[in-house]
Amino acid sequence: MQRRLLQRLTIPFLHASLVKQILIGLVLGVLTAFVWPSVAISAGFLGSVFISALKAVAPLLVFVLVMSAIANQDIETKAHIRPVLVMYIVSTFGSALVAVAASFLFPVTIPLQQTELAQATPGNVWEVLHNLVLSVVDNPVHALSVGNYMAILAWAAGLGVAMRHASDTSREFMADLSSGVEFVVRVVIRCAPIGIFGLVANTVATTGIEVLVDYVWVLAVLLGCMIFVALVYNPFLVWICTHRNPYPLTIATLRESGVTAFFTRSSAANIPVNMGMCRRMNLDSGTYSITIPLGATINMAGAAITITVLTLAAAHTLGISVTFGTALLLSFISSLCACGASGVPGGSLMLIPLACGLFGIDNTLAMQVVAVGFIIGVLQDSAETALNSSSDVLFTAAVCLRAERVGRAHEVRSHEITERIRRDRSQQ
Repeated sequence: MQRRLLQRLTIPFLHASLVKQILIGLVLGVLTAFVWPSVAISAGFLGSVFISALKAVAPLLVFVLVMSAIANQDIETKAHIRPVLVMYIVSTFGSALVAVAASFLFPVTIPLQQTELAQATPGNVWEVLHNLVLSVVDNPVHALSVGNYMAILAWAAGLGVAMRHASDTSREFMADLSSGVEFVVRVVIRCAPIGIFGLVANTVATTGIEVLVDYVWVLAVLLGCMIFVALVYNPFLVWICTHRNPYPLTIATLRESGVTAFFTRSSAANIPVNMGMCRRMNLDSGTYSITIPLGATINMAGAAITITVLTLAAAHTLGISVTFGTALLLSFISSLCACGASGVPGGSLMLIPLACGLFGIDNTLAMQVVAVGFIIGVLQDSAETALNSSSDVLFTAAVCLRAERVGRAHEVRSHEITERIRRDRSQQ
């Protein structure tokens, strides 16, 4: 009887989506902290194991995915592909600037332990640049072992460019290796409900329920930035491109692509949805067949917001002074990090330690920030993916519509010139 009851309780949980599982783990963690405080404190071990697993897999994930993406990237030089890439970059960088502005207007803090582990904070932007250059030229093996993400990113980009000239077999092996690493990451992230349960239970039991208020404010800033970018900043970019009302197209992409991406929580998984929408809109297949898959990798406005807001929240928590120059550099680094985010749920959180390194924040503390990201990830990662994936279609459609309008205008102009020449000849 008890076994049958246990099966009825566990089987629905095992078959539930990761979002539901994390939400259940969060609720159970809070309840355990109130009902069995001693058990909740002991459950902190589960959270520690989860953080350690993230720390182990994150450097390898960044190295392999970025190197494979660059080595296997095949970007054609068609005229209306480049404008889409420009819009991707401008949107991602602009979103990071929006996140910086929001973090200064509404500064938030997050609960971190062992704050004495923070390294000496940089004095100014030149010191940050000095440390940045030194970290880039680090030994790759050492960088992987200590989590020096700047060096990992630099080596991955360099090897990726070099491997573009390798044989097809070598590049296929890199793609297979990338898929293997992503599988390992998915396994680790599938353990997120257990890790979140341990983290929440231990945190609430030791610090009280009021600590969750800080998560609410961080989540509010994150979602506010994403809503602003989705409904104000991105439509403004579309208006600049098309000189037309951008909101019918914006709402359509959010409804058809954004809603699906919100629940799949994977830009890569939403590629077929975006392809189908572009096909229904009769866009140029030579354009969207390249820009949609590429956008799932480099068009990461939501990821840039997440990295920026959580990094500045950690800086505010540790009392680190953030200058204008440092904030601008953080926007650039966040954009660069976002473009290297993997297509798996929570992929952008893996790159927070890279941005935290700009402020001398210890990697152990940075992974605590990543854990906070997973706690609020039920909404944060879903909204982030919805923004990222829907804007892939939005910018592709905007550029294609502009190209069609320019092409029609060119045809009309050519026809007028031809008619004028014909009239002149007939008059002669």
